[in-house]
Amino acid sequence: MKKIILLHLVMLLAFCLQTFAQTINTSGNPAATVDYTRLKRIDTLVNDYIAKGWLTGAVTLVVKDNQLVQYKGYGYQDADSKKPMPPDALFRLASQTKAIVSAAIMTLWEEGKFTLDEPIADFIPEFRHPQVLDKYNAADTTYTTIPAKREITFRDLLTHTGGLDYAAIGSPNMKAIYSKVGIPVGLGKITANLKERMAALGKLPLVSQPGEKWVYSLSVDVLGALVEIMSGTNLQDFLNQKLFKPLGMKDTYFNVPATKAARLATVYTEDSLGHVVKWDKNVRGADPDYPLLGNTYYSGGAGLTGTAYDYAIFLQMMLNKGKYNGIQVLAPRTVELMTSGQLDFMFNGMDNFGLGFDITSEKSAARSPRNAGSFSWGGYFGTTYWADPKAKLIGLIMTQQSPNSHGDLATKVEQLMYQSVK
Repeated sequence: MKKIILLHLVMLLAFCLQTFAQTINTSGNPAATVDYTRLKRIDTLVNDYIAKGWLTGAVTLVVKDNQLVQYKGYGYQDADSKKPMPPDALFRLASQTKAIVSAAIMTLWEEGKFTLDEPIADFIPEFRHPQVLDKYNAADTTYTTIPAKREITFRDLLTHTGGLDYAAIGSPNMKAIYSKVGIPVGLGKITANLKERMAALGKLPLVSQPGEKWVYSLSVDVLGALVEIMSGTNLQDFLNQKLFKPLGMKDTYFNVPATKAARLATVYTEDSLGHVVKWDKNVRGADPDYPLLGNTYYSGGAGLTGTAYDYAIFLQMMLNKGKYNGIQVLAPRTVELMTSGQLDFMFNGMDNFGLGFDITSEKSAARSPRNAGSFSWGGYFGTTYWADPKAKLIGLIMTQQSPNSHGDLATKVEQLMYQSVK
């Protein structure tokens, strides 16, 4: 009897250790693989940028071997009130939303709702028989088109090769075409209906042939609409059900609760002389208070707000091959697909692109600290992340400033994160 009890205790201990190893260890105990004296160089660097007036505030986070080894706030959450930047400040994630929504739609792929090379027109008929822009007349906003060679697929959307463009920040001709029809960029207070606007997008011309060119686009907003169509629920509720609650991401929202509004970092931009100034409601048409305004337009490409730590949980799940805190959110093979290069060409001349992520190539790894196979992206307001499977390293640099003449800070912080690893 004692042997049976002992065996059960051993099995329970093994299970607990396995589960613990899957979560981010926040015990505060020193990690044997990190040189903390070297890690403090990040403090010196970031504080110097703030002292020089190049930045108002930032949060940096480092996870090594599932252990939280650095998580700090620098400068001010709000410069006018001199409110210090807390580590758990809420940041407008903007395009960091894309990877989360890409993972969300892959949960539906795992349920057999679609295939990666299936036409999205099977779910949004307005995308059937797409046309590609041929000539555009800026004087009267008319244009001609030619037929697309094939339909847009789910894989195209996940890799930004569907021929779509971006409202507000895309190419001049497509910005004008999208603006005339009222296609939102996904930032600010938006009262439109997501599925209706994406259906309207489907009737507009493409900027390039599907599958032939990487163009940063509204494709993940379309994926968000597809999630709503296939699941029968809105994107916010779907993310809560499939990702946020299972992973314990307690600080990621399309709409920040009033009880947490005080943690929302102020957004800054630069004036014509490069001075850092507060972003007001008239800057580039994006009201910075949008996380507090009760949006019902859930932009899959830009709408989320969250903390560095919540995003680190999401990335750790990906490094764990889809598992976190004992819950298998995505299958290991699904994660492998998402973090494998999907393109026959380098989208920026150096890297490949997976299903929702920039994938560091061997060529790129030879020129930067990241190892090949690292997956990454960032956000419009000044946030950056990456996860390195080989080094078992996660890095996040969070600011709320766009543009930033001294945006090289993120590159330098990344260097300092890697040089601290033994």
